[in-house]
Amino acid sequence: MSIRKNMVLPVVLCGGSGTRLWPLSRRDYPKQFVPLINGKSLLELTFERLQTFAEIIAVGADSQRFLVEEAARSVPCDVEQILEPVARDTAPAMALGALAGGEDRDLLLFCPADHYIPDTNAFVGMVEQAVPAAIDGKIVTFGVMPHSPSTAYGYIEMGQKLDNGCYQSLGFLEKPVFERATEFLASGKHVWNAGIFLVRRDVLLAALGVFEPEMLEACRLAMNKSAPDGHFRRPDADAFAKATAKSIDYAVMERAKNVVVFPFIGSWSDVGSWNALAELNVADDSGNSFGGATQNIKTIETENTFVHAEENRLVVTVGVRDLIVVDTPDAVLISARDRVEDVKKVVASLMDDERSQAVAHRKVARPWGAYDSIEMGERHQVKRITVKPGAKLSLQRHHHRAEHWIVVKGTAIVTCDERKFLLRENESTYIPLGAVHRMENPGKIPLELIEVQSGTYLGEDDIVRLDDDYGRNFSETESRTE
Repeated sequence: MSIRKNMVLPVVLCGGSGTRLWPLSRRDYPKQFVPLINGKSLLELTFERLQTFAEIIAVGADSQRFLVEEAARSVPCDVEQILEPVARDTAPAMALGALAGGEDRDLLLFCPADHYIPDTNAFVGMVEQAVPAAIDGKIVTFGVMPHSPSTAYGYIEMGQKLDNGCYQSLGFLEKPVFERATEFLASGKHVWNAGIFLVRRDVLLAALGVFEPEMLEACRLAMNKSAPDGHFRRPDADAFAKATAKSIDYAVMERAKNVVVFPFIGSWSDVGSWNALAELNVADDSGNSFGGATQNIKTIETENTFVHAEENRLVVTVGVRDLIVVDTPDAVLISARDRVEDVKKVVASLMDDERSQAVAHRKVARPWGAYDSIEMGERHQVKRITVKPGAKLSLQRHHHRAEHWIVVKGTAIVTCDERKFLLRENESTYIPLGAVHRMENPGKIPLELIEVQSGTYLGEDDIVRLDDDYGRNFSETESRTE
């Protein structure tokens, strides 16, 4: 086996909100889970890139654990999840990864879940070249050689070149103004901060012990009191809540003396804005590029514009230039290309207004499949529900609504109080208010059905869950939906 499989344990950091890619990226479904590149999510592509290292640890939100599991299953790869009870930024997340065990592989490779690196061989080769420096006790950070004076990234200043091929780090620099970024590019001594690190487990824990002892102690206590749940691991919520929220750059990298930089010359993007995503797509002769359901896009006398369309409708642009146009079922973004960084301000404003479009999509992923709320009135709601082969919803009942189910594809096994029966395509059933019910898909293709709800109250918190295959409980936001 190669040195990387024997020694390196990847830890994928799955947090992050991705507000600059709204309306595709939302709080409950951030950009790392959105199919952005050739129908695959950035997390799927990250898992694919790390497959060569065998097992993987993923640190992410409890509420998004099934999205991580789905990405791992689609690759497929072996992923153990550590579920953060609350978000505490990258330093506590990395501490959890370092405390997770697996001491037989002492080198930890920390990777963000939402970066795009198309050349896997170049990436793996870079990590292998940096292994000797990490073994020697250095904290290796990988910096991307810049090709433009970007103001969207932080920078690292490189000092003297060392014998191991790395450079001494002279400091981490915040996102600069354009003039300063131009100076960085011209100097040849500055690289973009990619947020990827290779470090010995004991070296990272020792650094956290020196610079953030209270944070480390909170994380250690949380892991010591953690509860296993299948291939999930749940750190103690009360203990972890006491960890200070801080990025690894502020907690360690800007303070430690043993930080070195290994420059990476391959292609890399953090897909941090719509312009960044547009640049990953091949442009036509007019400088236009497209995403999503490209067959639903029509441009006439349009230049230097990026258009994203969905399957449900046609998007047409006429006589425009330098725009970002993103269509989703419940929100449309139209922005000047030089103002896309302000999209995060839009999200903040929508949150202040308590608009649901800031939080979740109309179509909501669930561990058993998904539902799409296609129509809502004062006393009715219509959903299109998709259930994965072999999956089942929880056994439940409602206090305020009744439901009609119509199967449009596949076959359903329906439980309704004491009855259990098969429902085929073009067949329907009625679930009275208060009835104990469940649906499951016994087939090998996705089950699709239309659900019509009617009643005095249609909120997602009108549910009493009696049994569930996915270990959900009422302390979770997601458990209050089907």
